[in-house]
Amino acid sequence: ECVLNLQLLAKHRSLQWDKVLRLEEVQAKLGVSLEEMLLITEDTLHPEPYSPEEVCQCLGISLQELKTQILSPNTQDVLTFKLYQRAKHVYSEAARVLQFKKICEEAPDDMVQLLGELMNQSHVSCRDMYECSCPELDQLVDICRKFGAQGSRLTGAGWGGCTVSIVLADKLPSFLANVHEAYYQKSGRSLAPEKQSLFATKPGGGALVFLEA
Repeated sequence: ECVLNLQLLAKHRSLQWDKVLRLEEVQAKLGVSLEEMLLITEDTLHPEPYSPEEVCQCLGISLQELKTQILSPNTQDVLTFKLYQRAKHVYSEAARVLQFKKICEEAPDDMVQLLGELMNQSHVSCRDMYECSCPELDQLVDICRKFGAQGSRLTGAGWGGCTVSIVLADKLPSFLANVHEAYYQKSGRSLAPEKQSLFATKPGGGALVFLEA
């Protein structure tokens, strides 16, 4: 779907649509911001799912060309494509990453609240626009927020996986205990090994490469 939406966006903006491979390439070739790309997405793609025939009409290709040149083997029989939703998620998520970085650098008094709001927005977008969450993750996110997380979202590979939450240090012990009870004990879910399933950590520096002088 991301290949199709970037090709429709590129085609609409008179770019060589069959030569772009990623949504960021469309943005780079147009020389616009992420916020502008969101507006372009709103203006170009409709929220209703696209049929293969409509995609072909938009790109000016045949159904056979769509299947042999664009679609992957596991999408040959897909009947609808949510192009608007996927593009909007990718661009909005990238914008949230930059906003997250900006907040960390500026460190306003309400920094934790602002970061939490971005994490919550991210999970909603992952769940509703990219559809890479699952009911168990949604439940866990809700539980984390209920017991003190300023923000919580899925993380990892998606379509399952883990959550990451931002929690104030003084709330951490009660947060861990309540999440353990509400999600694992009451549901009978396995928590083994426990220390690897539910744990606290702190932000740290990223990976570095040291070069000899």
